[in-house]
Amino acid sequence: MEEIIINTDFIKLDAFLKYCGAVYTGGEAKEAVIYGEVSVNGEVCLQRGKKLFEGDVVTFDSNTYRVSK
Repeated sequence: MEEIIINTDFIKLDAFLKYCGAVYTGGEAKEAVIYGEVSVNGEVCLQRGKKLFEGDVVTFDSNTYRVSK
């Protein structure tokens, strides 16, 4: 599991996917979420604007990331 440090109270899911390097563009992030390829805290998430907070765990493409502050 990779720790991804953010400097804000929260980050939106699509921005997080770009920030951690899981995708290269916002369009890729949007498609990944819409097609149900991303899970947050063990549940598939279809909301690309979902707010992620410290401690949330995101899984995409066999990689797992934890939001840290």
